[in-house]
Amino acid sequence: MLKGISPLLSPDLLATLARMGHGDAIVLADAHFPGESVGPEVIRADGLRIAPLLDAILPLFELDSFIPHPVAMMDAVPGDSLDPAVEAAYLEAIHRHAPETPAIERVERFAFYERARDAFAIVMTGETAKYGNIILVKGVTPVK
Repeated sequence: MLKGISPLLSPDLLATLARMGHGDAIVLADAHFPGESVGPEVIRADGLRIAPLLDAILPLFELDSFIPHPVAMMDAVPGDSLDPAVEAAYLEAIHRHAPETPAIERVERFAFYERARDAFAIVMTGETAKYGNIILVKGVTPVK
């Protein structure tokens, strides 16, 4: 346990966040996401919901300010619908820690999988909300 760092952040996740560079992406995936077959390093965060995990990550993680959409979520497939409460919960955490963040980009399902293949890591959570997957692109950490 470290002072000032959320206990939701495992040592593996902290190390991954620290190793990421500017422009690298991390996927916070719901429990249904095919993380192991899609791709890169997979970190297990079973039992954790994504909104509290965002609240733990974003104080330590600068979102990329050089791209139009540093945050993306999977869009609903045709004939299905999104639950607006999912995005609202994520936006609450995002706006608390990064209020200047542009609108969340919605990405078609298979295009989202392609982006996930190119991500630095995928965090498999216990999130059960449909279309609860989110991609964060890391920016340059400001020097203080």
